[in-house]
Amino acid sequence: MRTTRKSAAVLAAALLCAAGAGTAQAAPARSGGAPSACRPANHTAKITDAPGSAGHHHYRVTLTAPRGYEACDLAGSPAGVHFSYRGSQSRVTAGHYGDQRTKVVFGPGHPVHFDIQVPNNARSVPADEVSFTLRAPGGDIPGTSFAEGRLAVAAGTLIGPVQSGA
Repeated sequence: MRTTRKSAAVLAAALLCAAGAGTAQAAPARSGGAPSACRPANHTAKITDAPGSAGHHHYRVTLTAPRGYEACDLAGSPAGVHFSYRGSQSRVTAGHYGDQRTKVVFGPGHPVHFDIQVPNNARSVPADEVSFTLRAPGGDIPGTSFAEGRLAVAAGTLIGPVQSGA
């Protein structure tokens, strides 16, 4: 039987995914029975306007998980945040603020949210999608999550820590 580069690459990717999947589920899963709600394919996220504060506009990114997934622990602000508009990634980068250590339970019946804080006095650009990596108390959860909704971002944008509630 002849092995091609493509099949060798697929096999290597499958082995890496299998190794990573075991590690990723072990960190955030609570009892190990069902797939973790923290995995990007197992939850949804939506961006909405939030009440502003002095000098800033705020957006709320709410994550929900349907029944059938295992609750998991999250902590801190999402990492690797990127903003896109109509499929093109923006050059705006985001920092983070707030407590990065507090554990929050996420899963079916336990939605969570985080804040996107944008300075009012900076030149903003439109965005309609945010990609990000969730964090567990022990480190980043493999994979990229996506949230959709209208927002505007600018230099100085900050991401708050994940908090309980919608």
